[in-house]
Amino acid sequence: MAQSVGIKDVARVAGVSVGTVSNVINRPDTVATETRARVLSAIDRLGYVRSESARQLRAGRSRIMGLLVLDMGNPFFVDVARGAERAARQAGLGVMVCNSAESAGEEAEYLSLFAEQRVRGVLLTPADATGRNIAAFRRHGIPFVLVDRVSEGTTECSVSVDDVAGGALAVRHLLDAGHRCVAYVSGPPGLTQIRDRRTGALSALAEAGLGPDCLRELPTERLDVAAGRDAGARLLGLADRPTAVFCANDLLALGVLQAMYAAGVNVPDDLAIVGYDDIEFAAAAAVPLTSVRQPAVTMGALAADMLLEETEEGPGGGARAHEHRRVVLQPELVVRRSSLSSR
Repeated sequence: MAQSVGIKDVARVAGVSVGTVSNVINRPDTVATETRARVLSAIDRLGYVRSESARQLRAGRSRIMGLLVLDMGNPFFVDVARGAERAARQAGLGVMVCNSAESAGEEAEYLSLFAEQRVRGVLLTPADATGRNIAAFRRHGIPFVLVDRVSEGTTECSVSVDDVAGGALAVRHLLDAGHRCVAYVSGPPGLTQIRDRRTGALSALAEAGLGPDCLRELPTERLDVAAGRDAGARLLGLADRPTAVFCANDLLALGVLQAMYAAGVNVPDDLAIVGYDDIEFAAAAAVPLTSVRQPAVTMGALAADMLLEETEEGPGGGARAHEHRRVVLQPELVVRRSSLSSR
């Protein structure tokens, strides 16, 4: 293995002190032109790359922002990461993206890793419904912003979407199309988003004079296509099958669509489907999917901007005064063929 080149090697080859090399790297205007050229030539010849982690440790200021999401297999979170990375890059920071896989245990491990790495701050979509992981992480004093979630009892910044309004949008659309019994493929019941979308669905039913028994819930352990296919199979087995289904995200909806296609059930004439998130695959499905759109890229960028604002240095290098904010964005219904039956 090749030995790494250090700043002492550059100083030796250039015939200068270590302090001079440091000045060339960090304060080049303070070094004479001829000396600076000699040091830069040595850096180029040796292939020296400064240790950014060591520099950050000495300065006590990381240029890395952590991002911990529920499922990087879900294009929604990929879009969140895109928005966060774009905002961080404009500020000269990088983003360390980690995936909790909807596991509270894995979430705790990654939060410990962020603390060990002394990241500037963390963007977090919590997997732990109890809040214990957040409470433990808060002790490290590292700022964090909640993304796609506002956990009860926290005072940190957050960026989320009004999921109650989103659930109401989806079910109101199905009711307007003439459906009176709707299945809700809901995902893990511990997630706040799942509960809020159910609340919105029930409120839309109540507006139409229909009771909660008109919403047939089919919970799933995960929020992926395979779980959607399983829910679709259970839906097909119901004696009194609803004529429409609202899914807690688009991956579940795509799985339900696959199950209906395999069983010869026509979508949307025999079963209307509405998803949530409006990922790129929704419009490209065999039957283009009606979906409740979340502005994922905007959410990621806003969350990163809020974290940068919170960690910005004030005059004299101290912490700048910061007021925590909770930003709630509004969802939008995007209607496509999967819900446009000829009823």
